[in-house]
Amino acid sequence: MTPNREDYLKLIFELGGDENKINNKQIVAGLDVSAASVSEMISKLVKEKLVEHSPYQGVQLTESGLKKASTLIRKHRLWEVFLVEHLNYSWNEVHDEAEVLEHVTSQTLANRLSTYLNQPKFCPHGGVIPRDDQPVHEEKRQTLIDYPVGTTIRIARVLDEKELLDYLVSIDLQIHEEYTINDIAAYEGPISISNETKKLSISYKAASTIFVDKL
Repeated sequence: MTPNREDYLKLIFELGGDENKINNKQIVAGLDVSAASVSEMISKLVKEKLVEHSPYQGVQLTESGLKKASTLIRKHRLWEVFLVEHLNYSWNEVHDEAEVLEHVTSQTLANRLSTYLNQPKFCPHGGVIPRDDQPVHEEKRQTLIDYPVGTTIRIARVLDEKELLDYLVSIDLQIHEEYTINDIAAYEGPISISNETKKLSISYKAASTIFVDKL
């Protein structure tokens, strides 16, 4: 399915575009689309005043872009919570379903869903769920690639991207787990982490989208 403008807005937000500039290369990787497609969509979003673009630096959400992204993210993440908690979906299965549901969800339905779920604050991937009509800002965190060998970390949030989530399920990495970084291979090689029960080797690409808290 070809990503639409809403997909771009949500990804730009998830990558930190509410407060920082996000380059096209990050968007290409996150949506698995061509550089030309990204450039074309960014031009449209700039015309619609949803993002600001700085040459050689990247794009950042405008106030109206953040507002639109927040509304979409609220609906998307509420459905993810519902699917995991009430329909026994695993965290890597909910993205595509929530993607469909968010587009047919009114504000009234989103608010009732939130009430039904006892006002959840986080989605299954660790992302913040904003309140109604509230701009969303993720907590500032470094990723797994930003810490040296010997650091103890807790998995706090991962990018809500299907391919990444499938990969994390395949290696059995879960949100909120604690690990020590044992080895960082040269030239963007895998990062080895372990705790008392697991030893995992995580690709550099995946590690760059895993947000962690240092313990």
